[in-house]
Amino acid sequence: MNDSPSRKSAAILAIGDELLSGRTQDANVQYLAKWLTERGVALSEARIVGDHVETIAEALNALREKYDYVFTSGGIGPTHDDITADSVAYAFDVPVIEHPGAVALIGAWYETKGLEMTPARRRMARAPQGAQLINNSVSGAPGVRMENVFILAGVPKIFQGMLKAVDPLIERGSVLHSRSVTVAGIHESILAEPLTDIQARFPEIAFGSYPISDEFRGVSVVARSEDPALAETGIEAVSNALRELGFETLK
Repeated sequence: MNDSPSRKSAAILAIGDELLSGRTQDANVQYLAKWLTERGVALSEARIVGDHVETIAEALNALREKYDYVFTSGGIGPTHDDITADSVAYAFDVPVIEHPGAVALIGAWYETKGLEMTPARRRMARAPQGAQLINNSVSGAPGVRMENVFILAGVPKIFQGMLKAVDPLIERGSVLHSRSVTVAGIHESILAEPLTDIQARFPEIAFGSYPISDEFRGVSVVARSEDPALAETGIEAVSNALRELGFETLK
């Protein structure tokens, strides 16, 4: 369903050595996926890269050519290893500048807190030349936009706050409607053949099968479609197939 002409596509590039080392667990991909789904945009790809300028730039250039929107998370803070601005500038082949608007926003933010504008805090005003600012109502330092790329913070609360500012810039598409059914006491392999047949009968519906944890052995099947009635039809076909196999579905 991701290739529907009525829905834009998106990708996220999560940046940080701490994500690859396992020190930090990423929460932004899951949040963004749900946020985009509610707006009729398909999150089609997620990548994680370390703190290396060339690697970030290479991944970013590949993603921004392929998808309508690209979101980055992480690496725009005040420390030396926050290199996302440099990496994005490298990808777009532009210099990094101190953005006057960002300086003003950051300065005003810290002034309201009774804090001074230190060199480290001022460093968060660095941006690729030509960037547009993305408001940050959570911690003051703005994100930036370069064409179809939105450069956001990695801290989940700040990332989510920046998305509120990005919201008006996202073109809405047809929302996918989901219907699901769950059955206990079944191995996924038992359902594989019937579900394959159902998918062939309803190619316009996206079916997904998801095993449940060991404590509650079973399977949850989801039918997704831009047409809610079609999603209902698809999940009813799954329910019927399960009953024919001798399994009762759960709500």
